[in-house]
Amino acid sequence: MKKVRLALAQINPTVGDLEGNTKKIIEYIEKAKKYECDIVAFPELAITGYPPEDLLFKEKFIEKNLEKLKEIAKYSDNIIAIVGFVDKEEDIYNGAGILYNGKIVAKYHKHYLPNYGVFDEVRYFQKGNKIILLNIENYKIGISICEDIWYPENPLNVQAIEGAELIININASPFSINKIRFREELLKVRARDNLVAIGYVNIVGGQDELVFDGNSLIVDPDGNILAKGLDFEEDLIIADIDLNKIFRKQLKDNRLRILRQNYKRDLEKVEEIKLDYKFKESNKNVEQKIVLDKKEIEYIYKALVLGVRDYIRKNRFEKVVIGLSGGIDSSLTATIAVDALGKDNVKGILLPSQYTSKESIEDAVELAKNLGIEFFEFNIKDIYYKYTDILGDLIGREIEGKNTTLENLQARIRGNILMALSNKFGWIVLATGNKSEMSVGYATLYGDMVGGFAVLKDVLKTKVYQLAEYRNSISKVIPDRVLVKPPSAELRPNQKDEDELLPYHILDEIIKLYVEEDVPAEDIVKLGFPEKDVKKIISLIDANEYKRRQAPIGIKITERAFGKDRRMPITNRFRDS
Repeated sequence: MKKVRLALAQINPTVGDLEGNTKKIIEYIEKAKKYECDIVAFPELAITGYPPEDLLFKEKFIEKNLEKLKEIAKYSDNIIAIVGFVDKEEDIYNGAGILYNGKIVAKYHKHYLPNYGVFDEVRYFQKGNKIILLNIENYKIGISICEDIWYPENPLNVQAIEGAELIININASPFSINKIRFREELLKVRARDNLVAIGYVNIVGGQDELVFDGNSLIVDPDGNILAKGLDFEEDLIIADIDLNKIFRKQLKDNRLRILRQNYKRDLEKVEEIKLDYKFKESNKNVEQKIVLDKKEIEYIYKALVLGVRDYIRKNRFEKVVIGLSGGIDSSLTATIAVDALGKDNVKGILLPSQYTSKESIEDAVELAKNLGIEFFEFNIKDIYYKYTDILGDLIGREIEGKNTTLENLQARIRGNILMALSNKFGWIVLATGNKSEMSVGYATLYGDMVGGFAVLKDVLKTKVYQLAEYRNSISKVIPDRVLVKPPSAELRPNQKDEDELLPYHILDEIIKLYVEEDVPAEDIVKLGFPEKDVKKIISLIDANEYKRRQAPIGIKITERAFGKDRRMPITNRFRDS
């Protein structure tokens, strides 16, 4: 058996922390050496962090990243390291540096630059056009970057025709619902179709709205997973790959032979780098671990926890503060915050008014005690009456039925108090609004929308309940009553969310169809939703873009989150409904 021991370094870099990222890369190279690995691969743009966005317009940033690549190369003695970085020639490229024996022996430039959803690489990078193959003891290893493997016709095809047994693909692939399984199936198809093993290394960690889930894996030519990394944690994934076995499989399969008959090699585009490296014949066993798949709700919960943890820590905050209402959204937000940061770093603030029910206060107190967090209570009734005394008859003094001005006044008083505590103690406010509310504008600017980070911004209300139930299945912290009582903003007597909107299970389906899938209004009606309900919700969604644009950023978990994914103009006369 001629085997290559491949290590995938699934690391959590910080954008712009060139020094810290370099140190981490070197540490993982040294770890791979201890396991007598032949090759260690790091994620896409590992030196800079992903995505570096307009830092790429700073010449000094690019130059320092190149210096760090040279520094890392010094540690590539008796091991081959593949490291994501920004290359600079006549333009800049999303690149992979191949390091060996202290030198940068080759560079690969990403071919396919994603320019959809959260990706904006055409704004920054020039696309590459050269195919890279490493030749080691007459076995060939192809290198590619992220998007290069997602297209049916991709560099992997040429590398397989050119004789590659192994493809190493380095990535920064963010999490969204169902993407982990989809990505895994895609890699199995690519491996089977091209008769190669694939080492797929993904970044892990939170970066602003994005969360990267890791889940790096090594797949054999039959689509079997040889090893799989942890989800949402740093990891070093190692597997021994039998290159002779792959070569024998390729000999027996006519598909590559037929493709080679019609293949015309372009010497300008194919570069083969022969390395004087000898594969180690290690007797040191490694655990080729396979992490079991989890339910999607667990992936989502872990994504939210990691997103909070990294946003707070990478931005050098220490503690967060949350307005506790006794409702489901604030309860889940506080629970996620404690799981991310620890109970000592989370503060709860109860801000009841004359319209807050006794049950809501009890539920908020019970939650705070269950989580073990410090909490404070400030009744806003007197402040509210002082406001109405000052503004007098201009806005009305008492709520008789629906009075949006007076309702929003209460929310803004609460926002003021939360921000005062934030200013005084340096606590960052976590907003508690969810995607259902953000979609239809059922939130108050400068009130419940205040905050530095919105944990549930991309989580529909129905999913909020599922997440709360999932978390309680681990250990019961959210009071039972919170999960069953009708949601209410409690800004006037007998107020219920669903009386003003729709039942959430219907509202969320319309939001998913219109916002996440761009289904036209008339087609949503044809699916069985009442026309008046569809018109009402779509008109609310369209009218509240200005409000969403002023909301804090939050964690992306769907393929169509507000912000970078869905970019609607605020000034806009077109109405689907």
